Amino acid sequence: MPALTLREILALDPVRAAEPELLAGHTALDRPVRWVHSSEVYEGANFLDGGELLLTNGFGLMDADDEVRRRYVRELASRGVAGLAVEVGRSLPAMPAEVVDEARRRELPLLAMHRVVPFVRITEAANRAIVARGLSGRSVVRPWGDDHTAALLADLADRAALNQPEVEARAALAGFHPGPGARLVGVSLHGTREVGTVDRAVRLLGGAGVLRAAFPGDVLALLSLPGARPGDPVKAVQEAFRTMSAPGLTVAVGHAVAEGSGWLRWSDTLRAARTTLELALTVPAAEPGVPDGPLVTSSRALALERELTRGGLDANRERLSALVHHTLGPLLTWEASHSSDLVRTLETHLRNGCSPTRTAALLHIGRQSLYQRLERIETLLGLDINDSDLLGELLTATCAHRLVERPEGARGTARPATTLPRTNYPRTA
Repeated sequence: MPALTLREILALDPVRAAEPELLAGHTALDRPVRWVHSSEVYEGANFLDGGELLLTNGFGLMDADDEVRRRYVRELASRGVAGLAVEVGRSLPAMPAEVVDEARRRELPLLAMHRVVPFVRITEAANRAIVARGLSGRSVVRPWGDDHTAALLADLADRAALNQPEVEARAALAGFHPGPGARLVGVSLHGTREVGTVDRAVRLLGGAGVLRAAFPGDVLALLSLPGARPGDPVKAVQEAFRTMSAPGLTVAVGHAVAEGSGWLRWSDTLRAARTTLELALTVPAAEPGVPDGPLVTSSRALALERELTRGGLDANRERLSALVHHTLGPLLTWEASHSSDLVRTLETHLRNGCSPTRTAALLHIGRQSLYQRLERIETLLGLDINDSDLLGELLTATCAHRLVERPEGARGTARPATTLPRTNYPRTA
């Protein structure tokens, strides 16, 4: 199916309500319209990419001289806009003759809008129609067919060329309406081909909105939590999935972003969730997981792992290995000839605020055994591991060791090694 044309845009009810009069470009009504914008910027058209129908109230044209008006039309035509629609009768009493003349010279469709209709009504109706036409008429065969929700989630996760009005229009078509102040959280699940787990978690959260779809490799979702909801939205989402997920399921939760922060932030939380899921399935756990239960983690929990593997683990392996041997060399030499677990002990201790009670409980050893290990670590390294200046370097090195030195395996002691299946849209870095 072809793209929406200017002729079809003129047939939309909000446009017809503005009583448009075509003053120029009569032979160009079948031009495809890529998007509808409103703008009062008259100094240039560099913000346009071509194919747009531009709406303006004409205020900036009223006091401009003849040459400025002509240059404005020429610039729009040179950018390949689909048409110019000018509101007349309020700010601008009538369409300037030189604007009409220049539009006819350039064969640029020029519309005089004789009744005042809020531009937001026109742009919303037109852009939704453009999006709907585009989704129903995709020439590229995509694995999700006519599933508009899956197509939008895939485009966001892939950070395809989008803009905020398009994302909002496509989200609205999918029934996703984040309210003012809402917090959006991306979620990626592995171990199921159904969206039922997401739906159950959303019901438990109460009042949350959701975009969700199943892909060949995982289930992807974007949750919207009301802005008035108290507490940490990431922890709330994690707790809901811990409650509703079946054993063996792996769930990764992205960070929270504001509804009004723009589509790139929407993309960021989805990409963070998917990268976190990949790490959760392929990197040994820093701490033991819950035996036989679902693994629910977050991008904040694996923030260090994500940073160290930015661009891919293989691309960083040599650098990380050098860091490990520089910082932990004596421990590695000791462990090569002794049955011990000093590096893992050190990482667990650092990750838990150097709390002996918490560290001993997680490692399932007595406090006295832990003290003996910590003393051995400090003796081998010649360092005080409680020195605040060393905490960042030691934690980074122990995390890097787990990434590049230990055999690959799934997170959690009860979980077998696995690899995240490749989906049909590009993986995030």
